[in-house]
Amino acid sequence: MLDLINVSLQFGGEYLYRNVSLKINKLDRFCLVGANGTGKSSLLKLINGELPPESGDISKKKNLRIGYLPQDNVTHKGKKLLEEVLSGLSEIQTLQEREKEIHTLLEDPAHSKDGDSALLQELGEIQHRLIDLDSYSAESRAEKILKGLGFSEEEFDRQCEEFSGGWQMRIALAKILLSKNEILLLDEPTNHLDLESLAWLVSFLRSFEGGLIVVSHDRYFVNQVTNKTLEIYLNKFNVFNGNYDAYLKFKEERDRLTESQYIQQQKFLKEKQRFIERFRYKSSKARQVQSVIKQIDKIDLIELPDDQNQIKFRFPVPPPSGKTVMELNKIGFSYPGKPIFRDFDFTISKGEKIAFVGPNGAGKTTLAKIIAGKLDVQQGHRMPGYNVSISHFAQDVYDDLDTELDIMDTIYSVSEGLSIPQVRALLGCFLFTGDDVFKKVGVLSGGEKSRVALIKILLQKSNLLIFDEPTNHLDFASKQILQNALIEFTGTIIIVSHDIDFLKSVVNRVVEINRTGVKDYPGDFDYYLYKKSLLTENLSEANQSASASQAEGKLVNRKDVKRLEAELRQQKYKETKDLSAKLKNVEDKIHASEKLITEFETEFAAGEIYSNPDLAREKTTRYNDEKSVLDTLMLEWEEVSSRLDEIEAAYKEKFDALG
Repeated sequence: MLDLINVSLQFGGEYLYRNVSLKINKLDRFCLVGANGTGKSSLLKLINGELPPESGDISKKKNLRIGYLPQDNVTHKGKKLLEEVLSGLSEIQTLQEREKEIHTLLEDPAHSKDGDSALLQELGEIQHRLIDLDSYSAESRAEKILKGLGFSEEEFDRQCEEFSGGWQMRIALAKILLSKNEILLLDEPTNHLDLESLAWLVSFLRSFEGGLIVVSHDRYFVNQVTNKTLEIYLNKFNVFNGNYDAYLKFKEERDRLTESQYIQQQKFLKEKQRFIERFRYKSSKARQVQSVIKQIDKIDLIELPDDQNQIKFRFPVPPPSGKTVMELNKIGFSYPGKPIFRDFDFTISKGEKIAFVGPNGAGKTTLAKIIAGKLDVQQGHRMPGYNVSISHFAQDVYDDLDTELDIMDTIYSVSEGLSIPQVRALLGCFLFTGDDVFKKVGVLSGGEKSRVALIKILLQKSNLLIFDEPTNHLDFASKQILQNALIEFTGTIIIVSHDIDFLKSVVNRVVEINRTGVKDYPGDFDYYLYKKSLLTENLSEANQSASASQAEGKLVNRKDVKRLEAELRQQKYKETKDLSAKLKNVEDKIHASEKLITEFETEFAAGEIYSNPDLAREKTTRYNDEKSVLDTLMLEWEEVSSRLDEIEAAYKEKFDALG
């Protein structure tokens, strides 16, 4: 559908990518990854036609429809919600207006009948096109999408300007999903979603019959909706088959190999340098010395990848609190016309790491602010425990920053006991590098200010940490650093977040807050998901029980059972025959690939290959290609094996049902 051919793009005199090519086919689902500043958002703008390439060509299928969701700065006003979402269907609206014009002309008695045949032909073409665009169900589809993204039916007639920034992004996303786009470009689409709307979006994108490129640091989300990973690395594009987790396995192996090659190359260079130093002043060795110098000059130096994950951050050791950290007794809180809590009791114990989850607007942020002491309860009592000290990261916390200070001074002023290099390393963890650390806080974007505020809170010696969406402006690496620090933290934590992967490894209690009340799940996030799945299954079974109970099964005799079993075995054999053969074929290819990779690694470990740089490069390329082949084979094996397991399980149920 779309090709980038030898494209280059510069920013600030530096190349983001140079002479890169990329093909996007129907059903290609790319997770776009790369370090901060490598040009991920720029690539989406390039594909969408908002940025011209420095050089190269972008070839698109005729009339290709592309939907682009930017990361922020989207506002809608002047229309009601449903009207605004439908306004994204510009082609449908143009066709419908022309359809009305033709009907008006045909019904006008004063209209000359001479051109009726041409008008009728045009009308037929318009109606066919409207059917292709699914126009007659547009409004019902728009309503379904809006509900999926968390809007209530009562909000369809609200003016768009009444919605906050996060909801504005949902409106933009709804418009894109409603349009019949062939490629979706989504830049951090999950930042403002809750768990329910996230689950709905995953389901929608999995059934979307088009291409997708998504920039997201929500690991659960990208694993669910992508089947390829596009990496921007050293100004080049690398494409890997498989989701983000599959890419991480490859990257880990690639980094290990690169480090091994780097060590071997450095050893080789040191030996050659010693030779030069030893013989450079001996005339009898002059020719050999010059030959070695030329040999070194021709070598492509191996660069070690930057690895933020090697940097570890630990919270300052907090003072111990009492066993009970916080008690809320019969509290009540309402916004004008909207009750949130009534006679609500809640206790937080020392060492608990609690996730607040639920739909937006149900009260997660409100409860976090009440616990933090930022909102006063309107009834009941808020009772902090002994020696409790609180740090609260809110979504608007950067309003408290001194805009006249630069980033370095802001953090260094609260970094008790840290040296300047340590502070710079910490800032690097959270995407502030080089001269960026000397930027004034006042000129930073909202996301950058949010990260500065987060770092400030991480350095405070508090024993109760409250975070409201802390991962929204972090990349994978910085999120992992925060995740590891929270796991090791010895105090008490409350996190409002929709990031499933992040919550899974951190929390040991989940509190679900929705419009019908509050439900406590005393376990980790997997336990919460398990209990929710049981609840869904039970509701589904209850809904089906009436119709199921009306159908009475017929008793069959033993002869019938034998006949049915034989038929099932025959069906199972037919269904699994080709898959079993395919699995055997894939396994044979995997064994051959693994053998070849082992041979390469043995050769690399011996080190002799590095005396011939051209051969070393060729072998490394072949090695990397073979690793990609193996990754693809492993994914194919998992897919075929999983399908066979599903068939086996399905037939087991059928056999069990026969008794």
